[in-house]
Amino acid sequence: MNAADLKIKNLVEYKNQTYTITEIFQGRNHDYFVKIENDIQSFSVPAESITPIQITEEWLEKFGFLRTYSSEQRIRYERPEAFIKYDFDLSSKKILEGLKIYGNSIKCRYIHEFQNIFSCLFGKEPSTSSYGMLKAES
Repeated sequence: MNAADLKIKNLVEYKNQTYTITEIFQGRNHDYFVKIENDIQSFSVPAESITPIQITEEWLEKFGFLRTYSSEQRIRYERPEAFIKYDFDLSSKKILEGLKIYGNSIKCRYIHEFQNIFSCLFGKEPSTSSYGMLKAES
């Protein structure tokens, strides 16, 4: 992954496990590294060796979204804030898929992108307890 797209507390995947980024730093050869951790371990790896986590219905529910609409063409999830929605477009074109904020579509396919957008909007990180329901930290 490109280190410029990452920030501390982003959730990422490394070797099929979910980790939280705790540090981003540049090595001697100007390569970027990230320190990642989960409940079991903590270590540093090259930033290019981690992968983004695709947004799925399961992940949206972990972020506090609830399914509010379902049809043959679309599945909609909404957060308690009335202006944040996420649509899954079930058609092959995928034109309507993605995050909707105040009615505007935002390209957002990965968990770290949602975390970054949420942080920019609210000035807070979405928090988690064991990847359960996320709430805005005070």
